[in-house]
Formats: sequence, structure tokens, C-alpha cells
Amino acid sequence: MEPVLEPIHLDEKRTITSFYHSKKDFETPWHFHPQHELTYIEESVGTKFVGDYVGPYQPGELVLLRSNLPHCWKNNTQQKGLSKSIVIQWNLGVFPKVPELASLFHMLRTSSKGLLFNKTETASLISRLKKCPELEAHDLYIELLTILVKLSSCSYKTLSSASFVEDLPSEYGSRMAQIHDFVGLNYNRKIYLKELADLVNMSEQSFSRFFTKMMGRPFFTFLNEYRINISARMLLDTHDSVSHIAFACGYETLPFFHRQFKKFMGSSPLAYQRKYAKS
Repeated sequence: MEPVLEPIHLDEKRTITSFYHSKKDFETPWHFHPQHELTYIEESVGTKFVGDYVGPYQPGELVLLRSNLPHCWKNNTQQKGLSKSIVIQWNLGVFPKVPELASLFHMLRTSSKGLLFNKTETASLISRLKKCPELEAHDLYIELLTILVKLSSCSYKTLSSASFVEDLPSEYGSRMAQIHDFVGLNYNRKIYLKELADLVNMSEQSFSRFFTKMMGRPFFTFLNEYRINISARMLLDTHDSVSHIAFACGYETLPFFHRQFKKFMGSSPLAYQRKYAKS
């Protein structure tokens, strides 16, 4: 398994990097790094994990992550196109802490929980963001500073309920990456706690305590969130029946699926489909 502490090769001569991702999958596992990150999803749908947050993502999302905040994007395995994104990563301390940038630094502090920006308010910035992978040196520095200052006046919502501002022990990150990958491959069947405990070489009791500490809720609550987010996407992207989707996402009975869907999405599966299908 690749190291979960993602190495980003920045140094005294290069403190900012920007790149364009275009592949079948977002391949990076649940990971963290000491740099801040701004990610724009151009194409792809799926589930994003930011700190202890689990939720769907779609094209047009712009997310700001403070350093050391664990995250990953898992694209829907049924999507036909590529997973495309634009990413900017930069070292801490590259911008001076002057009064004129107070709103920017407030935004960066808040991004320890992950920030999802309002699409309408940030629409005018996307064309600038898309040019960043082509820029270098002072041009990239100035453009990033300009984008961040403008973002600091836009509306956003926080994602994770917990802040992650310190480095995670590497073994914690490795275990969580294994758990995320296992759930992604096996959410469509019954999963036993012992399987996860064995996977990360822990007792079931220790695993339960570890997972709750890391994600702020028990494993099976997290698993239901994951499954419901997958099912919600399937309701919009396929013509499969509700019962087929429920069983495909690992639910053994329809009544339980309906209860879980309403718990996390606030409506029945069909009501959700009618509400969001056109948009």
C-alpha cells in the first residue's frame, strides 16, 4: 500500500504546485499531507471523505482543505467518463500574516474541517482556477493569492465535525486507508466487524474504539452513510428499481433500507429521485 502520508515535493524554491488530474479513477486513498489544498471537481460523481465527513460529490464542487486534514474522493464505479479535477497545493506560511489578509487566514483556520464553497458565488473564479496548472513561479503565487482572497468573501459550509490540525500517526492513516478500500470493495454485501478487525490486526473491541475515535461514530453508522450515498447516486444515474438498488448496496431488507435512506437523506428514495433527477 502506498504511504498514506502523501509526499508532495515542495521546498524552499517551490512552495506551490498545481496540476490537472484526468484518469478513470481518483486513485489516491484516504490520506493527508502537511500542505493546504484547493480541489475543483470538473467531472466525476461519487463519495467524498473529509475528516469524519461522508457525503456525495458532483461536478462543479470546490473544496478547501487545511493541512493534515484526511481526505479522499471515491468515484462511482458505474460512471462512464473520466475523473477530472484541478488541484492546487501549497506549503504553510507562504503568505504573510498581514492585516489586509485577515479574512483569508480566518478561512484557512476554518478549513481544518474542510470547506465546500457556494457554486454560484465561485463560478466566476473557475476560469482562473483552470489556468493555474499552466502557471509557474510568481505567476502561480499571485494567482493563488488572488483566488484565495476572493474565496474568503464567498459563502461556504464546513464538512467535518472534527478538526484535524496535527499529524496523524502513520499507522492510524494506514489502517483507515485499508478500511476505506475494504468498504469500497465490499459495501454490496454483509460486512462483519471481525473482518475489519482482522484486516488491521486489532481485536473487535479495539477496532470499534479506534474507528469511533477517528470518525466520530461507530463503524456501522459510517457504513450505512456510505451505502446510502451510493444508493442516492444510483437513483439519479440509473433506471434500476429501488429494490434492486437497495440489494446492490448491501441491504438485506427493503424496510430497513427505506428507514436508513430517510434518516440520512430526509426523504424516501422515490421522493429523493423526483426532487433531484432533473437537476
